[in-house]
Amino acid sequence: MKPQDFDFLSSLLRRRSGLTLNPDKVYLLESRLTPLARRSGMESLDGLIAELRKSASEQLMRDVTEAMTTNESFFFRDRTPFDLFRDQVLPMLRQRRAATKKVRIWCAACSTGQEPYSLAFVLKQQEAQWRDWKFEIIGTDIARPVLQKAKEGIYSQFEVQRGLPIQLLMKHFKQEGDVWRLSEDIRKMVTFREFNLLDNFAALGKFDVIYCRNVLIYFDQSTKSNVLERMRKILPDDGALFLGAAETVLGITDKFRPVRGQRGMYLPSDADQNLMAPAS
Repeated sequence: MKPQDFDFLSSLLRRRSGLTLNPDKVYLLESRLTPLARRSGMESLDGLIAELRKSASEQLMRDVTEAMTTNESFFFRDRTPFDLFRDQVLPMLRQRRAATKKVRIWCAACSTGQEPYSLAFVLKQQEAQWRDWKFEIIGTDIARPVLQKAKEGIYSQFEVQRGLPIQLLMKHFKQEGDVWRLSEDIRKMVTFREFNLLDNFAALGKFDVIYCRNVLIYFDQSTKSNVLERMRKILPDDGALFLGAAETVLGITDKFRPVRGQRGMYLPSDADQNLMAPAS
């Protein structure tokens, strides 16, 4: 790939999605965009780039962005963030939201939906304790194909074997040939919508808990800082933020601080120091 073509594509992706690519990722562009070029009726990636330069087609730019989006996800990924939600966050919210009995949770860059559905499983297991409460789980992603899959709740044998306890599979899924369909009562607990993390968060409203895991690693430093600082504005002082195991707020923003002993969990910097006690 010519250096000027790499610069053109990397600039397009950064502008539309925040994705930052270094020159050593040329192979990634070629491996993901060459099949797209052929599906779009072009003989090569060069043809795709030429068409982008010439027409600036919104649909083609969307297709390129979606092709470059990493959609790795599985149920209860890394486990700890879901244990912390059950053991630390929910007890705190029971006390702090007793007046309204309403809780809003945002799973940003949720891909095919396993993360928000994992949270729904946690809540379903405690259903008797929350009968008069309203939980709203919002899953967002920039890519329409993965959101459609998430809404349908249909997963392959491989996907349900990654992190999903067999008891939950048997209880909440129905096998249909080679795939498994998630039950309607769990699907109804999650609302999916298309959303770009570079856009204004105000349209989403306020949240009590935000999961933004394994997406900031693809952004440059300034974009990470911008996203985190805007997330702080839609979290109350006693809200909680979860990032991926390879992500941190340290050296990026002073709006959040890590919770001692709870890897991947962060609170607003001005939150009560005793808001989350370390797990025993």
